[in-house]
Amino acid sequence: MTYSINETHDPRLKSFVASANDGVTDFPIQNLPFCVFSRADVHDPFRGGVAIGDQIVDLSALAKMHLLSGVAAQAVQACTEPTLNRFMGMGREAWSALRVALSRLLAQGSAHEGTLRACLIPQSVVEYALPAQIGDYTDFYASVHHATNVGKLFRPDNPLLPNYKWVPIGYHGRASSVAVSGQKFYRPKGQVCGVGQTVPVLQASKRLDYELEMGIFIGAGNALGEPITIDRAEDHVFGMCLLNDWSARDIQGWEYQPLGPFLAKNFATTISPWIVTLEALAPFRAAFTRPSDDPQPLPYLSSAENSSQGALDISLDVFLETAKSRAASDAPNQLSQANLREAAYWTVAQLVAHHTVNGCNMEPGDLLGTGTMSGPKEGSQGALLEITEGGKKPVTLSNGETRTFLEDGDAVIMRASCEREGSVRIGFGECRGEVLPTRGSTSSPRA
Repeated sequence: MTYSINETHDPRLKSFVASANDGVTDFPIQNLPFCVFSRADVHDPFRGGVAIGDQIVDLSALAKMHLLSGVAAQAVQACTEPTLNRFMGMGREAWSALRVALSRLLAQGSAHEGTLRACLIPQSVVEYALPAQIGDYTDFYASVHHATNVGKLFRPDNPLLPNYKWVPIGYHGRASSVAVSGQKFYRPKGQVCGVGQTVPVLQASKRLDYELEMGIFIGAGNALGEPITIDRAEDHVFGMCLLNDWSARDIQGWEYQPLGPFLAKNFATTISPWIVTLEALAPFRAAFTRPSDDPQPLPYLSSAENSSQGALDISLDVFLETAKSRAASDAPNQLSQANLREAAYWTVAQLVAHHTVNGCNMEPGDLLGTGTMSGPKEGSQGALLEITEGGKKPVTLSNGETRTFLEDGDAVIMRASCEREGSVRIGFGECRGEVLPTRGSTSSPRA
């Protein structure tokens, strides 16, 4: 069941934290996303936090104040741990109870303002860890526009395979290489067999790419053998984040048949530190529809509620900062802008329902990726592979540099936000990752 609008979404609500009311922050009081953090200057233990403006509510400190009662008190106690897994596993009642309690405590006029101020830490002095211990990571392929654009590069006359519009396509990724924003990773090596070659070689990837995705964190799990139905799917979803599924296209091209991605994907995945709860996203729901001449979802992937409000109106932006632009303090170049509502062929609920229809069990902290989110318009492509048409059309940046694929020193920055008339804008923070040279190398290989 989707969340209803309640007092926490009231656009008239303001916080005593002034930066939460400036109209441009990603983190007004209507958002209250969760993270795991530590003070970088003192290296204290990692624990749960909630964003409000440019501050973090230290949930461990809040728990010691004994201001909460009942389910909310139990929930905040679970957030004192170095991961949010236990809190995620407590389920929807606990998530909502803590959200309401925090909203009331942080509101203008709160009787506990003086006490709460002692629990605030500037975001500028913290470091982040993964918000959960990720037991399993599954990446989907849920944008029909991305699938079509990529398919045209290899199968111009038949870009989509026959199953695409019937089944949410996905593969199981590598959870151990998922890292929080700020990740720096080495350019990967792998087998590559280029056009005209008959024998592959082991080399550093020359076609390194990013993928603009959303991440979906599972909250309460399900028992092995007990599928999650579509009408209950969102009860099992804690929230969403930004996700960059870095991809080595030349390695992928050689290895992906017959079993799909492997070394081309498992070397790095970057997520934003903040999880925006599904409850916070309630004002930004939209109808889920399919073109009338497309196959309609099978019954286990369809419900009246999913059709009426299963989609999410989330704007997605990608920026590129090169080593040269960084040294010159130039602003990053925007590469694309998409919207999840237009890009996603399958909803969050459909992905969860399909993942478990065979009895697969999920656990708190499991992560799903949507797959690259590309929209239908020019400028909304979610990967360089699409933007440059496989490397044929280089992108020219504002400082004169060009890119077909990523070079060493490049940093990709992703941002997302929700805006709608009658609601307060909320955002997801930043997902940033940087490419380092292959170990033992000092320069980028070029395609």
